[in-house]
Amino acid sequence: MHTTVRRNEHLARLFHDLRLMEREGSGYDKIFEVLLSHGRPAPELVEGHDRVQVTIRRRILKPEIIDFIAKADEAFQLTQRERIALGLLAQHDALTARELAAQLELPSIEALQPWIKRLLEWQLVQSAGRTQATRYFVDPALLRSHDFIGGTTLKRIEPHRLLPLIIEDVGRYPESKIGDIHKRVGLEIPRSRIRRSVEQLVRDGRLKPEGVRSGTRYSLP
Repeated sequence: MHTTVRRNEHLARLFHDLRLMEREGSGYDKIFEVLLSHGRPAPELVEGHDRVQVTIRRRILKPEIIDFIAKADEAFQLTQRERIALGLLAQHDALTARELAAQLELPSIEALQPWIKRLLEWQLVQSAGRTQATRYFVDPALLRSHDFIGGTTLKRIEPHRLLPLIIEDVGRYPESKIGDIHKRVGLEIPRSRIRRSVEQLVRDGRLKPEGVRSGTRYSLP
């Protein structure tokens, strides 16, 4: 999950240029995310000297996981890492810190923090014990009820979620300045990030600017 090895650099570059694949090795992480978010087991990997075999199981271990992760993602804007970790923990009664690190192919339990820190803060995941014997688990009652504690946050919203929000906002309120867009989309998102996203949408031809500098207003093309 954390290493990219391209067997054929030229073929990878060709498919990337044709926009048929990414080059940074995100595909395997995406397989983990999709399967675990849909209540399925993690993929099983067997690597030989001349082939790689990935087995994807069809069975759904816990159907309630599907709705649980979807609702948690809607409420807290989970990162890909957090969706993977939450999906793993929701499938098990509990995992020790060492077991969870092994499942995520991490070198140590200290490397777990980016994966579970916010999940613990939001109480989506509970913990018991200390150090390597710490056990992490999802409360079965929470898995069924979705009674989340805490509010939503947009501070770390992913780009593929932020851009459609801006387009939707400008569609409803044409000729908007960046400051107006920022207020409506969410003040917890840094203004600089809103500006960069708007500039990207302009470059992609998905927003049309009118005016100059601070007086620029944006509408859909």
